Amino acid sequence: MSLRRLIHASAFAAATLCASLPAAAETVRFGFLELDRNPAYDDKRTFFRTLSQPLGSPVVGAEVALRESRFVGQALKVDFALERAKGADTAALIAEASRLQAGGVRYFLVDAPAAVVAELAKATRGSELVLFNVSAADDALRQARCQPHLFHTLPNHAMQTDAMAQYLVSRKWRSVLLLEGPLADDKLISAAFENSAKRLGIKIVDKRQFVLSNDPRQREQGNVALLTAGKDYDAIFVADSDGEFARTVPYRAVLPRPVVGAEGLVAEAWHWAWERHGAPQLTSRMVKQGNRHPSSRDWAAWIAVKAVVESVVRTNNAPFAQQLAYLAGDEITIDGFKGNKLGFRPWDRQLRQPLLIATHNAVVERAPIQGFLHQTNNMDTLGFDQRDSQCKP
Repeated sequence: MSLRRLIHASAFAAATLCASLPAAAETVRFGFLELDRNPAYDDKRTFFRTLSQPLGSPVVGAEVALRESRFVGQALKVDFALERAKGADTAALIAEASRLQAGGVRYFLVDAPAAVVAELAKATRGSELVLFNVSAADDALRQARCQPHLFHTLPNHAMQTDAMAQYLVSRKWRSVLLLEGPLADDKLISAAFENSAKRLGIKIVDKRQFVLSNDPRQREQGNVALLTAGKDYDAIFVADSDGEFARTVPYRAVLPRPVVGAEGLVAEAWHWAWERHGAPQLTSRMVKQGNRHPSSRDWAAWIAVKAVVESVVRTNNAPFAQQLAYLAGDEITIDGFKGNKLGFRPWDRQLRQPLLIATHNAVVERAPIQGFLHQTNNMDTLGFDQRDSQCKP
């Protein structure tokens, strides 16, 4: 055979082999942005395993969602991948987001305090990317500090206090003693509950400040018996973002009354004891991945990835602009294993979702509670309805 024929035959064989191989899968990549040292996961805070605290990084939820999406990806010839990026402060996370975006990442999960999330969203506004807030419950991120590309899968304080207020009203516990901590986050939770109470006709009989301190001069402000004496009430709401004081309140109050808010009964996005709608299977996968019970933040990271996967599938992996339009539109329906099809509110990008009202080892109710109605979507009885929104992205 001549050299020319040999070359042609080899080229033909190579072309035939390439044609017979499956096309390389396109990869949809996620970035997971987090601080080097997030105080929320400090050993001292997680040691007591209080109801209001996460037990570890929510990257566990994202990893579980990616594993669940492999089969869907194979059918669509799309791979899903996750890259974690850490930074010491806001500037470092902004730099990491820019680096990942340059490498093709369009979807970012952000595990950081509200101030960091707000600055990151402001710095990336106008970029071709989406940020998912999976760990900051601050109402301001859905109100004055909102951004059009900042989506929220974790429920905010207003949603949590509305859910708890609905439960109190349903039990006819309409007079409440409010105990408020000294931290800025405690004030935000307290303000959210006061707003919920006003909306639903709950009377706050008194608001008292507590301080968790070893200073003898502040001993009375940390004494549960003194803080709960003097007036009658149906329940005690504790606004305690750390949870360390709240865990000392049940069974120590002067009156035998239920404790809610940060301890006793909490309103959360997820609880390991939720037993309906396939929830035990999801919980078991998260326990296997993280070697601990999953928290609301884990679920928030999980549902953020699932929302993007849903958008990729339903748009047949269309260009980013079409995926974003579907993600933010009314047609998207995400199964969150809580009994409702979920989607994002157009006015503030908050994920509509039921909340689970739970003790340390049981879910006692799911909100919105029956009888609390909305003209278009009952889940909008939790948090900021469109008429209440201050978001002007």
